[in-house]
Amino acid sequence: MERWRPSLCSTVPVSSMKFNTRKTRAWIYQALFIACIIAIGSLLIHTLLQNLEQQGIVTGFNFLSQNAGFGIVFSLIDYSESDSYGRVFWVGLTNTLLVAGLGILFATIIGFVVGVARLSNNFLAKQLASFYISLFRNVPLLLHLFFWYFAILQPLPGPRQSIDFFDMVFLNNRGLYIPKLISEDQSNGWLWLMAGLIVITLVLIRVLRSTHKKYVWFASIIGAIMIWIGVAPTYTAEIPTLTRFNFSGGIVIIPELTALVLALSLYTASYIAEIVRAGISSVDKGQVEAAQSLGLRPNHTLRLIIIPQAMRLIVPPLTNQYLNLTKNSSLAAAIAYPDLVSIFAGTTLNQTGQAVEILFITMLVYLSISLSISFSMSLYERSKQWSKT
Repeated sequence: MERWRPSLCSTVPVSSMKFNTRKTRAWIYQALFIACIIAIGSLLIHTLLQNLEQQGIVTGFNFLSQNAGFGIVFSLIDYSESDSYGRVFWVGLTNTLLVAGLGILFATIIGFVVGVARLSNNFLAKQLASFYISLFRNVPLLLHLFFWYFAILQPLPGPRQSIDFFDMVFLNNRGLYIPKLISEDQSNGWLWLMAGLIVITLVLIRVLRSTHKKYVWFASIIGAIMIWIGVAPTYTAEIPTLTRFNFSGGIVIIPELTALVLALSLYTASYIAEIVRAGISSVDKGQVEAAQSLGLRPNHTLRLIIIPQAMRLIVPPLTNQYLNLTKNSSLAAAIAYPDLVSIFAGTTLNQTGQAVEILFITMLVYLSISLSISFSMSLYERSKQWSKT
């Protein structure tokens, strides 16, 4: 009797081929979803290019090399009207980063101070902190910006009636004029000297902090004097001088920058203060009692015991406030501060008509800045011991 052998052409159930598993279905659904997204994106891009072609608008980034032909009142880098739109982009980017950096710095300092004062046993400090938070959180940011710019800075006296500080610093409605340091030595040797002195000072401070803490301030002062001796001879101060219509020379901090930094810092600090208050309140009271039993002073308890533990809850929402501050800096266009949105997504777009390219670049820049801030805060969070507990 012959033994039956299955034929090679015999059918195999689909279920035995493992096509009907949950993991396989999930991959199929994801592939179909991605295919739909690609199809929709391709359709939108095709329609956009077709409409631009019908309107006679040339696409591409060649406009970045064209002559801009307009001036900018404030720039951290050299710029003139004969520069290209690409240079305008870098001017706007540096101005935006300046506002974001200063805003984050001042908002963090003010927010932490107000947040700690919110929990103070001093009645006056606690009430003032509560009033500050209530005032700035419940008024729109744009109104804060208009208040500082139109109500505080614009009514300042003109250049000839400037407020004078020691015949070196002048304040008027055109801005704050301060002396400018000009290098006499064109070589870069002093840069290496200053860098070396800074490194030596930091190493010295680090060593003393681990052995004799009372000499830390002394080492800091000695390091500062050494740096000054090494750098000062290569510089001279250029004092602002009043000309026919305005001051010339020195460094000018325009009122648009001042108003924008003040509004962003004070507004964001009110939210940071509440974040700090919530983080400190989350620390168990037994930690404070244990610190008191060890004889630690209140400021040492706050700095060494409470804040390090509270940072575990403070950092994530603090990152969100940094992102909001950076994006809210685009309100600079309301007071004509030359940031990226004002001069690149505004003036440059109106002159060139390259809306798609310019808005794409602008959105990509803000996305990159936000991702950089998030990544930096994530690294800071991972570097701390409390993030591993």
